[in-house]
Amino acid sequence: MSRTADRTLIDAAGVASAVTKLGDLLAGPLRDEGPVFLAGIPTRGVVLARRLKEELARHGVEAGCGAVDIAMYRDDLGLRAGVSPLRDTELPIDLDRWTIVLVDDVQQTGRTARAAIEAVLGFGRPRRILFAVLADRGGRELPIRPDFTALELSARPEAKVRVHLAESDEGREGIFEQ
Repeated sequence: MSRTADRTLIDAAGVASAVTKLGDLLAGPLRDEGPVFLAGIPTRGVVLARRLKEELARHGVEAGCGAVDIAMYRDDLGLRAGVSPLRDTELPIDLDRWTIVLVDDVQQTGRTARAAIEAVLGFGRPRRILFAVLADRGGRELPIRPDFTALELSARPEAKVRVHLAESDEGREGIFEQ
């Protein structure tokens, strides 16, 4: 669909506010958590993880930041037109002492989160895994719910909800329904 056919759910200012809210939600529980690592799920989850690292720093919470590639852990590989390109996974070497916060843009079915958990566990056993999303649009197929959510959206079940972030979307920012 063309950009003109997208329905804006949240504008750029709303996205900025939601990132700040998500940082605020994370800061309290993570303050005394020990070493924290924000693992973004490509592509926009990585961008969000970087923004959240800055938000946490405003609250005095230090966190490492990287990415977890889920391409080979998806349960729909046979259903997709092609395999997603492999991306780098950047996680701490000694996972057992870290709290890993998986970061994604939109939560829907829970399948991406499940794949991310499996990917992390393929590298070791972290002290704890938490899950933070910018927006939860509903439609869960697996019993996986984010620990931290900035926005609860109401979208038509058949609609696609897309987050656009300036760093990955040519300056365009917002949450759109297609």
